[in-house]
Amino acid sequence: MDETIFYGRHLLRSEYTGEWDEEEEAMRLIVTEGFNKENSQLTCNRCGTLCTMTVSYPCVCQNRCKYCRQCIKLGKITECSHLYSLEEPNQFPKYAYPYLKWTGTLSKQQAQASKDIRESIDHNSDRMIWAVAGAGKTEMLFEGVGQALEEGKRVCLATPRVDVALELAPRLIKAFPEVSLAVLYGGTEVPYQYTQLVISTTHQLYRFKEAFDVLIIDEVDAFPYYLNDALYFASEKARKIVSSVIYLTATPDKSMQKRIKRREIEASILPARYHGRPLPVPVGIWVKKSILKTKQNDTHIIIRHMKRLIEEGKQFLLFIPTISLMEQLMPIFEHSFKQSTFEWVHSQDPHRKEKVKKMREGGLQFLMTTTILERGVTFPNIDVIVMNADHRVFTEAALVQIAGRVGRAPDYPSGEVTYYHEVWTRAMKNAIKQIKNMNAVAARSGYLV
Repeated sequence: MDETIFYGRHLLRSEYTGEWDEEEEAMRLIVTEGFNKENSQLTCNRCGTLCTMTVSYPCVCQNRCKYCRQCIKLGKITECSHLYSLEEPNQFPKYAYPYLKWTGTLSKQQAQASKDIRESIDHNSDRMIWAVAGAGKTEMLFEGVGQALEEGKRVCLATPRVDVALELAPRLIKAFPEVSLAVLYGGTEVPYQYTQLVISTTHQLYRFKEAFDVLIIDEVDAFPYYLNDALYFASEKARKIVSSVIYLTATPDKSMQKRIKRREIEASILPARYHGRPLPVPVGIWVKKSILKTKQNDTHIIIRHMKRLIEEGKQFLLFIPTISLMEQLMPIFEHSFKQSTFEWVHSQDPHRKEKVKKMREGGLQFLMTTTILERGVTFPNIDVIVMNADHRVFTEAALVQIAGRVGRAPDYPSGEVTYYHEVWTRAMKNAIKQIKNMNAVAARSGYLV
């Protein structure tokens, strides 16, 4: 049996594919019930969900067992299930020389945030990093992560979205080439291995128990992590009793901001991008009719805007609120942009990784996307158009993040962000206000060049 598979883990029997001796493993492994039963109520010990529905089915134990629907995608956990684990031993060497091989330079505000992160990790305390999109959050983590690794600690960087995890992985591998690293997400074909550094989606945290000395959670305001009690439970279960959690966000909600103001959590606020140029401020433009209701599609204001950007040689992202609307628009765009190269991506697209890569490498003039690309992806020089910006899917946080795709590179620090709408929503108004406020704070703090 490979014991390392169970270090700091919380696994069903079915998740271990090696040889299994029931008597031997019962003596070595920590075994817990799949459900916690109290006052006739069942709570899943993997995700913390209270099972209120009386769902049952014929089970291998010959009884009609209830099961948890919340975390079922990670394997069905029933009343008769058990979860297996071993205490995290931190079997990693401690070295006096630096693990970090990144040779870049931090800005003044990044350097201060990096110092704050190191202190929080050193004191096993929690910290919120509120940094505008493009502030360089990943780079300011490097020194703290390196410090933890050199001390033999185990570190996890978790993010709500697979796309972000896949983009972070090569950057961490390059920064820490000598450190064992695993990338965990649903559908990965690489078998799990015990490593000191873990990059994972937040859903993979269900499978850990008191595993990490340092847990970094990126984009804490993003779906599906945000307001998900089961994922909150999983992240708390995955950290050690004595540990540090670093939360990262560019768009904290009102409750998060109140926690920071009340000093209920230590926070580092970064109002400027690392290159010192202000955030592009979105412009809202009212449209009378949608493209679908316009007889002469090529005369529509959005299509004319797109044609102008193509003529100027600019790449751009076109955000569309729903997949169904995107499908309706495709024939129109195929007709209007016969000479252009473009693709479309959404959450159900199995080829979105390849399409994003093609866009990044300059192989596309524009990319149509749902909110799947609102965060976590970087293109060197693009503009952004949001169609139907008044749609409910475009929340304040989403609109701020979408605007944050523009002007991220020091060679291309500016660009156009346009919200096309029929109704001027509170989300649009607050998004623009938040961006302007951050620019004002950055200017007063002397962070803008």
